Amino acid sequence: MRKDSKKRRTISVAAVIAAGGAGTRMKAGVPKQFIEIAGKPILLHTIESIASLEEVRQIIIALPKEHLPAAAEILNRRVFKADVRCVRGGPNRQESVRRGVNHVRPGIDVIMVHDAVRPLCDEAMMGRVLEAAWAKGAAIPGLPATETIQRVSQRGRVLASPPRQELFAIQTPQAFHADILRTALSRAHKQGFLGTDESSVVRWAGHPVMVVEGSPDNIKITRPLDLNIARLLLSKRSQEKSEIEMDETRFRIGQGIDYHRLAEGRKLVIGGVEIPFERGLEGHSDADVLAHAICDALLGAAALGDIGRHFPDTDRANRNRSSLEFLRIVRTKVEAAGWKIQNVDATLLAQRPKLMPHSEAMIKNIAESLGLETAAVSIKATTTEGMNAEGRGEGISAQAIALLCKK
Repeated sequence: MRKDSKKRRTISVAAVIAAGGAGTRMKAGVPKQFIEIAGKPILLHTIESIASLEEVRQIIIALPKEHLPAAAEILNRRVFKADVRCVRGGPNRQESVRRGVNHVRPGIDVIMVHDAVRPLCDEAMMGRVLEAAWAKGAAIPGLPATETIQRVSQRGRVLASPPRQELFAIQTPQAFHADILRTALSRAHKQGFLGTDESSVVRWAGHPVMVVEGSPDNIKITRPLDLNIARLLLSKRSQEKSEIEMDETRFRIGQGIDYHRLAEGRKLVIGGVEIPFERGLEGHSDADVLAHAICDALLGAAALGDIGRHFPDTDRANRNRSSLEFLRIVRTKVEAAGWKIQNVDATLLAQRPKLMPHSEAMIKNIAESLGLETAAVSIKATTTEGMNAEGRGEGISAQAIALLCKK
């Protein structure tokens, strides 16, 4: 379903699900809407599909009296954002839908009517139906006929061949302005008109109905073969959903920031490169501000804490230690946690000395420490135009971003 439709964002929708089928052709011993596929009754799959629409405020399920307890059991302990209730249906589908519509609360803009045994309706198709119904008053999904359709007599004689381009297989959900559907069903009830579906009743009452593109997956489960097809389609949909969810959690981004003062009597080591300068960075290790920021970015992306946790300045073993060793150890920890380093981007902030002439050597050292190609490591340097501690020449800082991918 499109999320950018300003026209539909403000409308409220109620759905009436017709669930009165006996399922005699299924030979399953239970009504077809209660047959389980993919671990759930068909009816529950259908309710969940409808409830996934953000516009749906109310779902009314019309069933025979004897099926109400079974439906209530399915809904027990399940929570939907829409108000879901079961009502007693009538002797035929049209009357069941009319009774369901009578329970639609005031203020609903559009009413959708759907078959209980169409569990594979997707949001995109339902979105098309709702948009067209809200714009035109009534809309139904349909698929163009792909084979020649003949009108045949009871004796098996071909009577006519309607033009194929005018023939569509009509599906549900069908959607209507609430007042249009209420009025049409009420008139048909009083005058004894019985349509083949809700759209035929609405057309009989004088309202035009628009057809939008349906979905080949939106099958109506009627025969045993349909069950097998539905199982395959639901399995495919579940797999696609899992793949999407996996992709969404497949990458992690981490950020690292580090600051060190400049001090007399220290070597200036950045990115594993010793840079000629009158002062160096103060710290317990070699105080490589760039390596430290990258370590924090990697550890943060993998949710493994920070550099101080893994290499505390209270540990004598870390005294004057090369921070490239820290990078190699962090790489091992990140990989042990199931992640692969994709790339690193870092920025150095210093007024003096000029650092960019040394960036190529820094990139080489960091790439080797992390097991990356040099093209996966970016190092930039900038001044702060004389502002803050870096600009006053009191220290140097580094910022880094790292991207991890699930191994």
